[in-house]
Amino acid sequence: MNCLEARIVKDGVVKEGNVLKVDSFLNHQMDIELLNEMGKEFYARFQNKPINKILTIEASGIAIAYAVALQFHVPVVFAKKSKSINISGDTYVAEVESFTHKNKNTVVVSKQFLSADDHVLIIDDFLANGCALQGLISIVNQAGGTVEGIGIAVEKGFQSGGQIIRNMGYHLESLAIVESMDHTTGKIEFREQA
Repeated sequence: MNCLEARIVKDGVVKEGNVLKVDSFLNHQMDIELLNEMGKEFYARFQNKPINKILTIEASGIAIAYAVALQFHVPVVFAKKSKSINISGDTYVAEVESFTHKNKNTVVVSKQFLSADDHVLIIDDFLANGCALQGLISIVNQAGGTVEGIGIAVEKGFQSGGQIIRNMGYHLESLAIVESMDHTTGKIEFREQA
């Protein structure tokens, strides 16, 4: 069991509706040492790719993306969930649906920060149905860039998102793949990874 899986077992909380709360260490309060270890692991898995940008979506993916970017020595670009007055000029736009929040958001990235020259590693905290990832992939495609890989902290292997993204031909690496979880017992089982 890797350090993220061990931490999920120790401090993760399974809620009704296939929700896994990891807010005590990953996406509300953050364990910086754990994030640094995750960044190193993503680097180990993607270091042979010519990555020059990390792309994520606000807000929970930003801290993980930072830890990864620190290892690659490249900038982080994050898709904003609304266009504000401080985003100047043209933008790439995609609509994404959140499994956790049960809503749709239009996410934007300024064309200033993503181009056809970019080789992008997409990073996010969770993968459930794959909608957020498909939106980020769309943004990279709109820019004419190349998706070199996708790194996910926690994949819900019992939902379709991972299979959808892998079937699209993308190199997807998840640090923890939850095979099953039970909110009545709190039990979490992980998929064995090679």
